[in-house]
Amino acid sequence: MSLAAVGRPMQEFDFLVIGSGSGLDVANAMAGRENSVAVVEEGRLGGTCLNRGCIPSKRLLYHADVMETIEGADAFEIDAEVTDVDFAEIVRKVTEDVSGSSESIRRGLTSSNVHDLFSGTGQFVDDRTVEIVDGDDEGATLRADTVLVATGTRPSIPPIDGIEDVDYLTSTEALRLESPPDRLVIVGGGYIAAELGHFFGTFGTDVTIVGRREHLLPEADEEVGEAFTDRYADRFDVYTGYEAGAADEADGEVTVEARPYPEADSVRAGGETVGAPDEAEDVTVTGDALLVAAGRRPNTDALDLDATGVETDAAGFVETDEYLRTDAEGVWALGDVVGEYLLKHSANHEAKAVIRNLLGDEPEPVDYSAMPFAVFASPEVAGVGAREQDLRAADVEYATNTYAYDETARGSAMRADGFVKVLIDLDGNIEGCHIVGPEASNLIEEVVVAMTAGSGTVADIREAVHIHPALSEVVDRAFSGQFSRGGGHDHHHHG
Repeated sequence: MSLAAVGRPMQEFDFLVIGSGSGLDVANAMAGRENSVAVVEEGRLGGTCLNRGCIPSKRLLYHADVMETIEGADAFEIDAEVTDVDFAEIVRKVTEDVSGSSESIRRGLTSSNVHDLFSGTGQFVDDRTVEIVDGDDEGATLRADTVLVATGTRPSIPPIDGIEDVDYLTSTEALRLESPPDRLVIVGGGYIAAELGHFFGTFGTDVTIVGRREHLLPEADEEVGEAFTDRYADRFDVYTGYEAGAADEADGEVTVEARPYPEADSVRAGGETVGAPDEAEDVTVTGDALLVAAGRRPNTDALDLDATGVETDAAGFVETDEYLRTDAEGVWALGDVVGEYLLKHSANHEAKAVIRNLLGDEPEPVDYSAMPFAVFASPEVAGVGAREQDLRAADVEYATNTYAYDETARGSAMRADGFVKVLIDLDGNIEGCHIVGPEASNLIEEVVVAMTAGSGTVADIREAVHIHPALSEVVDRAFSGQFSRGGGHDHHHHG
């Protein structure tokens, strides 16, 4: 125990949560059952999603979608032009909205007579004792019967030579830039790179993306990732299969040196050549600003988990059982810090499970079986369940069907480019569904419902009446069409 805590009484609670994102859902449920609740937060209330994640990024991205719609109007015989964009005002308004929401959470907690809010970093002294080590409440020591670790993640900075001398951006700062850079280099090829590339690119930035895998969105189904990368290579300077090795900044210009990544299957340089990594050249890219969007790391390093029985994996994510209990008695964890799915809807789903398991009689495991994801880029991407590469790797027999948007009445009217891809087992059970194209994040939902609440078979979707001519017909057709076999033994015979 630190000197600061000497002479300060230990404060006792029924429940304590570290982190104020989805962990607050559990805190509120516990408070609603007459439990005394402590909330420890070192930054703004509301967690990553509200302050520097989904909410500000999707609000900003919608502006890009509006802009893109206007710019594409001539395809519909409409002559429109944009005379002005108040970019700074767009960003200010979004930032204000987000701060307002965060402040209202703070007001709610501080005026509550069942919650106690502690401002600062929580550090474990033992399994269920936490000391506040900095911030307004530094020195307070809290003990609780049940503790929840919900500390989330932060941007991860890969080992790039010279990066510490470059004034780079992460997603946190990029969402607050009041003017778009003229030329932006993005290191990373995942959804944050895709979304922010779309945002800045639409408002006039020349974007260069350097990603390690052979295509952007490596978490998506291969075919979708490939189609997405092709579209981005038309819009931007895309280098996939490249790893950033060194960076430096001089006279306001950032230079990144990238080398072919040996573990990639193929390399794309500036959207042009495609070859094997060992045949490819190193490349040098330049810009006015550098955005590092190379994944996220768990906020567990400040917690001093060595003082507890809580185990973490090699990357620092908290290990839990299927009920979200850690290895320490009475300590639970949820959200990004457990590293299952770094998605707000997953954290909310986990919060429901922890509430059920804390307050119910019989613990129930978290069900991740139909956990969807979406990327709000252009084109939009969404998916649920197994990807084709997963089924191939598991050597199971499956069948697949793909249907293009423009083969439906609405898709053709929209001049929509994209497809819905369905994967089923040979009994007709839905294994996965992957979409690239307009409204993908909405279209995926009927498949999630079929997998969760329905029988989880092709019939759930085939037999439901789909509105004609709505965009959802593309999902209906993908499920009603002619499937072709893939994987398992069949796959080996026919390639």
